[in-house]
Amino acid sequence: MDYTSPVEAALKEKRPKYTAIAAGRRHTIGLRSDGTVTAVGDNKVGQCDVNGWSDMVAVAAGNVHMATNTGNAHSIGLTSQGTVVAVGWNIHNQCEVNEWQDIVAIAAGWRRSVGLKSDGAVIAVGRNNEGQCEVSSWRDMVAVAAGDWHTVGLRSDGTVTIVGNNQYGQCDISDWSDIIEVAAGYLHTVGLTSDGKVVAVGRNKHGQCEVNDWCGIVAIAAGSNHTIGLQSDGTVVAVGWNKYDQCNVGDWSDIVAIAAGCAHTLGIKSDGTVVAVGDNEYGQCDVSSWRG
Repeated sequence: MDYTSPVEAALKEKRPKYTAIAAGRRHTIGLRSDGTVTAVGDNKVGQCDVNGWSDMVAVAAGNVHMATNTGNAHSIGLTSQGTVVAVGWNIHNQCEVNEWQDIVAIAAGWRRSVGLKSDGAVIAVGRNNEGQCEVSSWRDMVAVAAGDWHTVGLRSDGTVTIVGNNQYGQCDISDWSDIIEVAAGYLHTVGLTSDGKVVAVGRNKHGQCEVNDWCGIVAIAAGSNHTIGLQSDGTVVAVGWNKYDQCNVGDWSDIVAIAAGCAHTLGIKSDGTVVAVGDNEYGQCDVSSWRG
């Protein structure tokens, strides 16, 4: 039996736990309970330069699909004051968020940042070639998600709206209802219903939309070409592209939060430990030292 001394136990109790995670193409961001942030992985354009951040309540990572052979990405953070900070690639001004105020939730897509305001309005900056930033008319939103080329908004009545690229039907959600959470991948969109079921539309080349038989789900995440579901018992299910074993989460347990990047998957355990599987070429899965 392992023995933990009273001193070790006290130190562990005071140690900040990880409360949120975000995954980009080649990097991972972790938010601690004390509002500080850390990151691992590719830092080619400064997307991991978050060590000076404090008073954060949420983090998001811009993703880049595997077909784009670049690590260029950005990271954004939401402070408890409702302001937003960003670091990393800024070619389309996706990091120009310093003037945002009264923000309650954030999302990051490829070359794009999205913010949800307390009054239910939404703001977006960055690449808009496919109309993915055309959200100024949105009202009564309670959550947002950002895919590579499309932006998703969840209304308070459980319906969903989307703008942007619809090449594979990833915006065809007009019949969705009773949704409580949304997630967006490269070319697919996922919704969680209040009864713990999951719906998905869009590209299904790798089976990333094969979620109809899931039940008892309490949270969802979408990678570029894979979909993750957190079950009420703390276990995790996954479907889709698995070239880098990013769907090998069958042995995970006691998970309380999940995130999915282009080709890696993250989970937070109830003790604040972070686990990861998938592509680790740039050290984006090196989170074994992230412990509560």
